[in-house]
Amino acid sequence: MHISTPKTSSFSPSRAPVPYIVRWSGERKGPMPVVMRPGGRGIRYADERTYDRDARGVLWSRMPSQPGRGKPEFGQVHSLRQRLTMAGLRCQICGGPADRNDAGVLWILDAHVDELRPGLKDTRHPPLCRPCAHRSVVACPHLRKRFTVVRVRAFAPLGVEGVLYGLGPRGPEEVEAVSVAFDDVRLPYVRAHQLIMWLRDFTAIDLDDPEA
Repeated sequence: MHISTPKTSSFSPSRAPVPYIVRWSGERKGPMPVVMRPGGRGIRYADERTYDRDARGVLWSRMPSQPGRGKPEFGQVHSLRQRLTMAGLRCQICGGPADRNDAGVLWILDAHVDELRPGLKDTRHPPLCRPCAHRSVVACPHLRKRFTVVRVRAFAPLGVEGVLYGLGPRGPEEVEAVSVAFDDVRLPYVRAHQLIMWLRDFTAIDLDDPEA
C-alpha cells in the first residue's frame, strides 16, 4: 500500500465548498429533555417521537437540517446529515453518491498508510465522490499533515459517538463523551451524535491514478 499525494493544483482552498455534513450557525439543537426509561433501562426524551430513534433503537441528538442558514461552523458536524451520508454511502462534501467501482467505495482516512491495518480501522468520516476527494486533500486543514485514500470492499456500521448519561440526584445527567459499539451495554444510556463505520477490507490507492 502507498499514500496518495495530490499533484500541484490551481484550486484555491478559499473557494472550497462547505461540506454537506458541516453544521451551520442557524441549525441550533432543539429541546432534548432526557429522562429515564421505565425500569431504568436506558434514557429517552420526555417528549420522544418515533424519528428520535433509528432502526436499531438508538436515541439521536435533535437538530434541524437547514444547511445554508447562518454561517458554516467548520469542525462541527451535523448529526443527521453525517448519519445519512455514512449509512447511505453518500459524499460528505456534496451529498451526492460516493465514488464506487469494482475495487470498493472511496474513502479518505486521516492516518498515514503505515498506521493502517485492514480490519482494524473505524471512521466517523463518510465516503466521498472523486471530484470532492481531490478538492478535500487540497483544502482541508485536517488532511494536510497526513491522509491515505483507500478503496473499501467490506464495511459495516460499528457503533456511535455521543454523550453517555448517568443517573443524578435530579434524573439523568451528562457524564462524558463516548464511542460505543452497538453491542455495548452502555448504548441505551447514550444520546448519539455520529455514526461510526468499521472498514474491514480496504486497499490504499493513488487518487491521481484514473484507473484506481
